[in-house]
Amino acid sequence: MSCYFGWAKDEGIRERGANGGFVTATLVGALETGLIDVALVVKRGASIYEGIPVLTSDAEVVKECTGSLHAAPLNIARILVRYAKDKRVGVPVKPCDARGIIEQAKRRQLNLDNVFMLGLNCGGTLHPLEMREMVASLFGIHPDAVIKEEIKEGKIILQTAAAEGGGQGHEEKAMKIDDVEERGFGRRDACKACTTKIPVMADLACGNWGVPPEESDRKTFVEVLTAKGEQLLRNAVEGGFVEVEPAPEEALKARDRTAAFMQRLASRWKERLDPLRNATRKERFDFYIGVLRRCIHCGACKEVCPVCACVDEDAKCMALYDETDDHIISLFNSIRILHLMDSCIQCGQCEDVCPVDIPLTLIHRRFSERMQRKLGYTPGMNVSEKPPLHETALIWGEEA
Repeated sequence: MSCYFGWAKDEGIRERGANGGFVTATLVGALETGLIDVALVVKRGASIYEGIPVLTSDAEVVKECTGSLHAAPLNIARILVRYAKDKRVGVPVKPCDARGIIEQAKRRQLNLDNVFMLGLNCGGTLHPLEMREMVASLFGIHPDAVIKEEIKEGKIILQTAAAEGGGQGHEEKAMKIDDVEERGFGRRDACKACTTKIPVMADLACGNWGVPPEESDRKTFVEVLTAKGEQLLRNAVEGGFVEVEPAPEEALKARDRTAAFMQRLASRWKERLDPLRNATRKERFDFYIGVLRRCIHCGACKEVCPVCACVDEDAKCMALYDETDDHIISLFNSIRILHLMDSCIQCGQCEDVCPVDIPLTLIHRRFSERMQRKLGYTPGMNVSEKPPLHETALIWGEEA
């Protein structure tokens, strides 16, 4: 596929957006030319720690949602299903967003032909509450004083307004991500262990990896991955919304080197974050009992899961959801572990919302990775591959 450096032609978008505003300008172009009906974007709330999903047909709203929000770790697959399944929609996606969307399409919850995915390279997101604590304890800044955050060249960069009585403009503080994470903060555990860094399953893959450092604020590296991606890019260029230039081969190699480094780092984190890697079978069983018996049957994990499509009362997740369940490990949790073994994308959404802090990412990863390896199936990467456990043939005859 073709690779380019791209940037917004509109100066306002270029200045406000990340890496030259290519993604925002491409979405605006798709809306204004009628290629899509709506865009699904994330708008900053009252602070950098709050992201609000917005489904809009207004290009001006899209322009207001430029830039990234690393402390808003949403997965928008379920939002598309709930609010935009019958519309042509353009949406910026992290790899886990794209994988969730593809899994929903396999379950006939979405028509993927109508979803234009502008993929974003992703090194990880941060939990908003933990980021607030990090800002206060490591950076010595009141969390609400931060007006902008950025992850760049292995550093977390925080920007605040200049101190009263003195300066003009802004002040910045930065720390290496490695140093932050060695002190117990930084990216969510699911992101630390994630090895899917480039959204190769989307229509476009965009980011600053591969762009020379001196140009990374002004240009986006763009790889066209599908015919819809080509359509998005051509529409934006011909409509005068973006400019592009061919990316040299070395830029692609540089991007892939960055991704490979991130994947190696993720593999190390995966081992480090697994307290059961050297445990006996009895120790593993006792661990699962100990953490899962804390479940209060709130159902939040199912509500945010980007691959689960159970909605009817007789569906697997719903039929065994019972607030009075008093098994040591509830049937709800048992069936969800089985239900997701072939399809879990390990996005960590379930753990983010669990009110009793069950390490659901670890649990699902330990079961699903082994199953997916055995079945030779990686969920959310290819829409033509069915989830192996999605359809089960009956093995008994009519006389039974």
